[in-house]
Amino acid sequence: MRIFVEAATGLPMILFTAALLVAVCFWLLLAVGLVALDSFDADADLDASGMGGVPVAVVITLLTVLAWVLGVGATALLAVLAPPGAIGWGLRLVVAVGAPLIAWRLTRRCVRRLSRHFPDERGPSRPIAHHDAA
Repeated sequence: MRIFVEAATGLPMILFTAALLVAVCFWLLLAVGLVALDSFDADADLDASGMGGVPVAVVITLLTVLAWVLGVGATALLAVLAPPGAIGWGLRLVVAVGAPLIAWRLTRRCVRRLSRHFPDERGPSRPIAHHDAA
């Protein structure tokens, strides 16, 4: 347990942990009714990134959770397996860069599947249908 806590609160994973705490706070505020799920939808357009069709809060939370899980898990594994010193720090930096990239790809896949559950949202999987008034 100590290794896991150190991985989550040490550099560079503390950045992901802070982002995860912000996401948890947002969802708690949503549960209490102080914010709406689509609070950020007017501020960000995720269609260009291939993540449209789902509320922005869901996309950002999913991306944050996946990056945190991958990053902290890999960092904890490196704490046990990697040699101490410069090589260990170098591998941690690779994890810090690689985890969000892998999380990005996984999030895009998840969003494509989730978009069918959000019919109100526009996205690449939900083209706007034009109906003729006949």
